[in-house]
Amino acid sequence: MAALQKSIDKRNALINATIELVNNNGFHATPMSKIAKMACVSPATIYLYFENKQDLVNKTYIEVKSKYTEYAFATYDESMTVEKGFEVIWKRIAEFKMKECANSMFLAQCDNTPMIDEASRQEGIKHLQPLLDLWRRGIKEGVIKPMSEYMLYAYAINPLSFLVIAQNRGSVQLDEPQLKQAYEAAWNSIKVCE
Repeated sequence: MAALQKSIDKRNALINATIELVNNNGFHATPMSKIAKMACVSPATIYLYFENKQDLVNKTYIEVKSKYTEYAFATYDESMTVEKGFEVIWKRIAEFKMKECANSMFLAQCDNTPMIDEASRQEGIKHLQPLLDLWRRGIKEGVIKPMSEYMLYAYAINPLSFLVIAQNRGSVQLDEPQLKQAYEAAWNSIKVCE
């Protein structure tokens, strides 16, 4: 049992080191040797858990995306109205992005790099299924504009990444009134105007 826990701890240390180094240096300036050093393991140990750097980055992405969506959908109920469901999910995403800054920044980097392979991107999208289903229902009910999932995500969710990064730099303070304005802007960008 102790050996299994030690193995889990090493893998987690590699994941955490990858997130921190990518956030601070970018993907290309994060060699496996630096990841191993930060994780306090030998470089050869990485290959017990991951095939190569691509595999490490892809699996880190999937793991972080899974945590992100698990948090986002924890209080969502499919019986909610489209508007209420979107509000619940959006606010949980905002909370995650502010509480889990390192994970949030890592996902933002992943969204803007070709480093993540297409199979991993598709796996990441699967984790968003409750939100995608909510949007489809909203389009069917005439509540949400008939746009692609990518457009809906770009207008309603991606601005949160920008705002959280701006907050981390000290450019903006995401207090309750600011978050309320951000939510209203997100909802207004995708809802059908009456």
